[in-house]
Amino acid sequence: MRYTHMGASIVLALGALGLQVPAAAAADDSDIRIDPWNAAPGSTVTVSTSACDPDADYGKGTSEAGGDFHLFEGDEEGVLTGEFQVPEGTEPGSDTITLKCPPLTKVTGTYQITGRSPEGSVDAGFGPADDSGTGLALGGGLLLTAAAGAVWLYRRPHTDRT
Repeated sequence: MRYTHMGASIVLALGALGLQVPAAAAADDSDIRIDPWNAAPGSTVTVSTSACDPDADYGKGTSEAGGDFHLFEGDEEGVLTGEFQVPEGTEPGSDTITLKCPPLTKVTGTYQITGRSPEGSVDAGFGPADDSGTGLALGGGLLLTAAAGAVWLYRRPHTDRT
C-alpha cells in the first residue's frame, strides 16, 4: 500500500514537470525575455533581447504601463538589456513592451501585471492576525499534543485480536 502511494506521488510530480516543459520551450523561442512574467506594481521589470544587430550597443524600449526606457549591452554578447519600474497603482492586466534597435528592428512582448503582493499577516477569522501571545502559545500546545498522541499510538504495543 505504501508503494502505491509513493508511486502515485512520483507520477503526479513528473506529470507536473512535464506540463511545464512546453511553456518553458515556448518562452525560449522569443527574441525578447521579460523578467518577471508576473510583476506587481512597484516592482522592477528587466527586459532583454537578442533580436538586434550583434554590433548594436543601444536600443529603446516602451512599456504601456512603465513608459520609455533604454537598452544597453548586457552581460551576454549580442544581448541588449534594460529595465523599468511598474508604477504604483497600476491596474492588474497584461502590458505590452515594444523594443526598437538597429538595424530597423522592432520586437514586442507581453507580461502580466498582478495585484499588489500581500504584506504582513492574513486575518483568517479566528482573532487578530497579529496575535503573537496567547493564541500562538495555545496553537503550539495543540500541535505538540497532537504530535505526542501520534507517537503514543505508533509506539504502543499491538495485540492480536483473533
